[in-house]
Amino acid sequence: MRLIDALTSRLPEDCLQFDDDVVEAYSHDRAIFEGHGTASVLVMPRTTEQVVAAVEAAREADVPIVPRGAGTGLTGAANAVDGCMVLSLHRMDQILEIDETNRTCRVQPGVINSDLKAAVAERGLFYPPDPASFEMSSIGGNVATNAGGLCCVKYGVTRDYVMGLTVVMANGEVMRTGRKTIKSTTGFDLTGLFVGSEGALGIITEITLKLVTAPPPPATAVAYFPELEPAGSAIVEIFRQGHEPSLMEIVDQASLRQVEAVFPMDLDVDAACLLLMQTSGESAPERIAAISAICEEHGASFVYHVEDPHEGDMLIEVRRKVWPAFEHLGKALLPEDVAVPRQHLPELLAGITEIAERHQVQLPTIGHAGDGNMHPLLVFDGNDPEETARAKAAFEDIISLALRLDGTIAGEHGVGTLKKPYVERELDPVQLKVQRSMRTLLDPEGRLNPGKAL
Repeated sequence: MRLIDALTSRLPEDCLQFDDDVVEAYSHDRAIFEGHGTASVLVMPRTTEQVVAAVEAAREADVPIVPRGAGTGLTGAANAVDGCMVLSLHRMDQILEIDETNRTCRVQPGVINSDLKAAVAERGLFYPPDPASFEMSSIGGNVATNAGGLCCVKYGVTRDYVMGLTVVMANGEVMRTGRKTIKSTTGFDLTGLFVGSEGALGIITEITLKLVTAPPPPATAVAYFPELEPAGSAIVEIFRQGHEPSLMEIVDQASLRQVEAVFPMDLDVDAACLLLMQTSGESAPERIAAISAICEEHGASFVYHVEDPHEGDMLIEVRRKVWPAFEHLGKALLPEDVAVPRQHLPELLAGITEIAERHQVQLPTIGHAGDGNMHPLLVFDGNDPEETARAKAAFEDIISLALRLDGTIAGEHGVGTLKKPYVERELDPVQLKVQRSMRTLLDPEGRLNPGKAL
C-alpha cells in the first residue's frame, strides 16, 4: 500500500497498471531459462518528470525498480524481481529533434529503431546501428545493452553514436551528459558509462545520437563454401588485404536448410555455409568484385555479386529469416552471443561444430563474420530435462571456447542474468572491483535493476 499511495499521489492514473496479467506481460524479456519475479506494479511514464516521480515513489516505499524498453532482449536484463516496480519506457516514443546541420537527433528511449531510421532517411541521413530486432527494439533498450547489428563491421555499435543522455539517477536527481557540440573533452565520459549499463546505473529518458549522411546503394555478394575452414580463411584474407565491407554475415548449413524448408529461396543446402557481403561508397562495385575474387581463390563453390540494391536486399533476407525459420519447429531457442578476434574465427566455428557433436545438440550458427561476433543457436526440446541439460552444457562450452580465443562472453546482447555467472571469468579482479564500486556509488541502496549485469 505504501507504494500504491506513493505512486497515486505523484502520477496520473493512466500511468499505472495493477492488473496481474498486464503486469506479468511486462515482467520479462525474451530470454528462456531466466526466471522472473512478481512485480507489484507497472509504471508507464511519458516524461522525464514522471520518471523522477516514479523513482521518488519507489524510494519512499523502499522497493526496487526494473527498467525496460520493448522487451526484445535475450538475457533477462529486463526481468522483474519480487515486489519491484517495472518501469516501462515504451510510451516515451517521440523523436524530439533532427538537426541536419550538426547531423544529430534527440529522441526519447521508446522510439523504435526502424522508425528512427525512416525519419532521418527522409532528411538524407542515416542511423547505422541495426540489431536484428530493429523493427521491434527501442533506442533506449539498444543504448542500455549497447546493441550491435549487421552493419557494425563498418559503422560500429550503438555506443559509437551516443553523444549525450538525460538520466534519472537512483536518488531522483536528473543528470545530463555530453554536449551538443561534436567534440568535448570537459570532464570524464559519463555518457559512455551508461551505454551498456542495462539500467543498473540510472534510467535513460533522452538520448542524443550522431547521424551520418545516407550512403549510396551498396553492392552485394554471396559465396557458398563446401567447408567452414576455407570460409573463415577467406574472411581473414579480405580484411588482411585492406577491404572494408559494410556487411559480412555467415549462415551455416543447418540454418540454410531450415530457411529453405520454411521459406523456399532456392538455396544451396549442401554447402557448409553461405557468406553474405556488402560494400558501400562510390567504388562499391569494384570492391565487391575484389572480395568475390578472394572467396573464389579460397575455394568457394559458387560466388555471385550484384549492384542492384533491391536484389541485394533479397539476398540479405536469407540472414534475417533464420530465427523465424527455427521458430517454426516449436522448440526452445537459446541464442549464444560470443565474439572473438577475426583471426580466431575459423577456430571458433570449428569448435562450435565439435561442441554440437559432443553434446548431441542441434546448434545452427549464424553471425556477424566481419567482426567475429557469432550467434550459435541452441535448438532443443525444453520439456526434455536431459536434452535441456545437454543444451546448457553446450552453452557453457561455447563461452569457454570464446574466452580461450581471447574473446568475450557477450558481443552485443548484454549480460542480464543469463551471462552474469560468467562475468568473473572475463573481467580481471581489479576491473570487477572498480565496476562494482561505481555501481554502489551511483546506486548505494541497490535499487536499480538488482541482480543484473555484474
